[in-house]
Amino acid sequence: MAPDTVGSLLASNHYVWYGKATARLKTSRGQGVVTAFIFLSDVKDEIDFEFIGADLNTGQTNYYFQGITDYSNGANVSVEDTFGTFHTYEIDWTPDSITWSVDGDVKRVQKRSETWNSTDNKYHYPQTPSRVQLSLWPAGLPSNGEGTIDWAGGLVDWNSADIQGHGYYYATFDEVTIECYDPPPGADVKGSKSYIYTDPAGTNDTVQITNKDTVLESFLGSGTDMDADYPSASVSGSSQPSDVNVIPGLSGAGPGTNGQRPEESSGGSSETSGAPGAGSTGFSQGGGFNGGSTGAASQNEQVLKGSLFAVLVAVVVLVTM
Repeated sequence: MAPDTVGSLLASNHYVWYGKATARLKTSRGQGVVTAFIFLSDVKDEIDFEFIGADLNTGQTNYYFQGITDYSNGANVSVEDTFGTFHTYEIDWTPDSITWSVDGDVKRVQKRSETWNSTDNKYHYPQTPSRVQLSLWPAGLPSNGEGTIDWAGGLVDWNSADIQGHGYYYATFDEVTIECYDPPPGADVKGSKSYIYTDPAGTNDTVQITNKDTVLESFLGSGTDMDADYPSASVSGSSQPSDVNVIPGLSGAGPGTNGQRPEESSGGSSETSGAPGAGSTGFSQGGGFNGGSTGAASQNEQVLKGSLFAVLVAVVVLVTM
């Protein structure tokens, strides 16, 4: 995390609908600097390990339901020297409970049965397909709210020893593993390729596993119209728009000769990995969506970018491990 940046974010290319994520890492250090290892879904269900650089002997655990900022869900756990020593952090997420562990020792358990909210008659419990995310971010920026800055231990010191010695703050991730569990009992399984939401409620019972395609042709595409693309010059009266971004890295995307898409075997492919329990996954780096490819080879990276532009139905890639 260099000066004048908002840090770095790595996110898994595949989604997990319950599973175990484990990371062996050393955190960053310094007031205002936050290292995070989390699950996050498209409807903002979230499960966290976060580490404040001003306190190197504490890990913070938390969870959120659909982005509702209920800070009473948090709890601290003791960890020795998070910056200088590798520790193994584990989040074990099932339909019934979340377990946070450090170096194999269980530090906290949260039961779904304890999250019932009588106001909206819902369990305020993370329950939707999520990506594993690793990040380093500056909570201590003057532009952030006073509460956020105070929580992070103060403003970031952009003249610290790490900045002087390296030019940036850093966290070190040695290994990340993800174990995916079977879909929950009663899941609506209509295929093995993708997750969709069947209702805006975005709860566990509105997730459907389908064989729907998951790769968007271009940023004109959406979760309800995967094939939307540049008009073809061969169609009478069509024209080439100049203000629509294509998906970086998608082979064949965007204008070719006379506005036509190049015919390449991988262009616009709807290939995805198979059912749970097969294949592998990876991480892609966050950042702007108008530049070039992030360098990840997987077509699923394109889904992540394209899904930000989806409407009504979020089509996401089924996790395969």
